Amino acid sequence: MVLSMDRWVGKVAIVTGASSGIGAAIADALVEQGLIVLGVARRSERVEERAKQLSGKKGKLHAIKADLTKEEDILKVFKWTKDNLGPVHILINNAGKGTYTLLTDGKTEDWKSVFDLNVLGLCIATREAIKVMKENKINGHIIHVNSILGHQVLAIPNSNVYPASKFAVTALTETLRQELNHQGLKIKVTSVSPGLVISEMSTLNPNLPQDRKSALENMPSLKGEDIADGVVYALSTPEHVQIHELTIKPVGEDV
Repeated sequence: MVLSMDRWVGKVAIVTGASSGIGAAIADALVEQGLIVLGVARRSERVEERAKQLSGKKGKLHAIKADLTKEEDILKVFKWTKDNLGPVHILINNAGKGTYTLLTDGKTEDWKSVFDLNVLGLCIATREAIKVMKENKINGHIIHVNSILGHQVLAIPNSNVYPASKFAVTALTETLRQELNHQGLKIKVTSVSPGLVISEMSTLNPNLPQDRKSALENMPSLKGEDIADGVVYALSTPEHVQIHELTIKPVGEDV
């Protein structure tokens, strides 16, 4: 199997949650590979700053401010992309969040916010990307940044509804694959499921409960760049090859 990113050079990719962590690393890697990347984030100023740092690279990074729990914001992202950059070829559904309390004393509004972003936001963005790809006859690629917690519930304190939201992503990946096959479309879909990644959502989060923080600090971990490398690998496969599920764990992880 020959791996190559050549067919994506100059094409448009949307990366959600691109202000930090995995999303930032993926956006940077795609720019290095020569893509036109739109980094979507509430903290868009962070993406704008990195766009300046990446000037002169093979590709180009753009920034747009959006709250992906709001459908109107997601629709604006795709309209702006179409009007300013062209049709989207790659969508990286990376934006996600967790709420770190027990299920038994969690807040309903917190649960809703997790599902609004991790599940519904992902579904809306995917729908809009597929619509563009179908209209423009693009054999594109949808990548969901999932989690090992989307396949197995681990004994990590205060996980709350986060694993449930990621189990939904696992199911949505397969549902989408079947739908695309039924329609005879050559659009790929990939779930990338990392183990623990050092990020503002995990070990760098100052608001984590102490028992959860202690548990994570004792686990082997990955960097955002490791996941970005996995995304580039999935995108690099020949058009007839689909990486359906890519699980990335650090060496020494015992789950």
